[in-house]
Amino acid sequence: MPRIEAIVEAEVIRWARESAGLNLEEAAKKARVKTEQLAAWEDSEARPTINQMRRIAHACKRPLAVFFLPEPPRDFQALRDFRRLPEAEAKRLSAELRFEVRLAHARRETALEMYEFMGTEPPLFSLRTSLADNPEEVGLGIRRAAGVSLEMQVAWGDPRVAFNEWRAALERAGVLVFQASGVDTEEMRGFSLADRPLAVVVVNVRDAYAGRTFSMFHELAHIMLDTGGLCDLEEHRDDASREQQVEVFCNRVAAAALMPRAALLGEQVVLRNQGAREWPDDDTRRLARRYGVSREALLRRLLALGRVSAAHYQRRREELQQEYRRWRASRSAGYRDWVREPITKAGRSFVLLVMACYNEGRITLVDASQALGVKAETLAKVEAELRFG
Repeated sequence: MPRIEAIVEAEVIRWARESAGLNLEEAAKKARVKTEQLAAWEDSEARPTINQMRRIAHACKRPLAVFFLPEPPRDFQALRDFRRLPEAEAKRLSAELRFEVRLAHARRETALEMYEFMGTEPPLFSLRTSLADNPEEVGLGIRRAAGVSLEMQVAWGDPRVAFNEWRAALERAGVLVFQASGVDTEEMRGFSLADRPLAVVVVNVRDAYAGRTFSMFHELAHIMLDTGGLCDLEEHRDDASREQQVEVFCNRVAAAALMPRAALLGEQVVLRNQGAREWPDDDTRRLARRYGVSREALLRRLLALGRVSAAHYQRRREELQQEYRRWRASRSAGYRDWVREPITKAGRSFVLLVMACYNEGRITLVDASQALGVKAETLAKVEAELRFG
C-alpha cells in the first residue's frame, strides 16, 4: 500500500500540540508515534501520513480538518486569569482543562448559531454587580431572576435534585451551564465565560452535587462582575489583592443566594443551637441537605452570620475536607451512558436547542450529532431521553 502523506503545515501541527498543553513527548505518546518523528514534522523535515495525522488530531482533541489550514487559526483567550484551588500543583493548564475551555467556547458559539438559524434571540441574563454592592442583596436578586422560592428549594430535599433544578432555572434565565468530565477537581471545580448573550458556567462532574451547586453560583457572581475565569473557593486572609476580594465577594454572593440570611436564621435548628460552641453533626447534616448545600458551605455561612465559633468551623472544616478526599478517592469511573451523557454535560437547554434546529430542518443529522458529540444513530435515543427521561 502506498504511503499517503498529509499535506499539512508544520506550524499548524506545532500550534495544535502547544494549544492542547502537550509537550513533544506527551503528544507523541498519545498519538502512538516516535518523539523524533513528531519533532521532524514540526520542523518541516518530514510529513506524517493521513493515519498518523488522524492520531495527532485525536491526541490534540482537534478536528482533522483544522490541520489542513494554511496557517494556525486565531485561538480565543483561554481564560482571563488562572485562579486555582490551593492544592493544585500544576503550573499550567492541563491538556484536559484546555480542551474543556475550548469545548465551552465551541458550545456557546454553536448555541448562538442555532438561535440565529431559528430566527430568535437568546435569553439575556442581564444581572450585573460590583464589589461595592451588598452580597446579601445580590444573592436575593439572583433568586428573583431564577424564579426560585424558598418553598421550592426546600421541597427538592436532595443535593442532586437541587443541582439539576438550579441548573435548569439558570439556563432559563440565559446562562448556559455545562459539566466538564475529564479534569481533576484539584485543578478545577468550576470556570466561567462572561461573554453575553449566553454567558457560560462550567462545573466539574467529578465533584459532589452540593459542591457543583456552590461552584455554579460562585461562577455566576463572576459573570455578574464580568470576570470569567477559574474558580477558587478558598478565602486567603493574608491576601489583600483585588483578585482575592473578588473571590470572597463571589463566595458571599453564592452563600446568600443558596442560604438566604433571614430564612436560615429563622430555622428552628439554628435557633436551638444559638450560643452553642459545638453544633451536633446531625443538625448540620440535616440543615445542609434541606438547602442542598455541603456541610462545609453551611458552616462557613453560619460562621459569617455569627452562629458558630471560628474554632468549631475550622475543626469541622478539616474533618469534612478529609471526608471529601476519601469520597473522591473511592469513586470509580463507572458505566458511561452514551444517551444520557450529552444532556448531563451540555445541559437540557443546549440539547433541546440543537434538536429543535434539526427537527425543523435548519441543520443536518451530521450537524446535530457533531454538536452533541454522539453518533448519528444515537440522536433519536437522545431525543427520547429528553422527552421521557
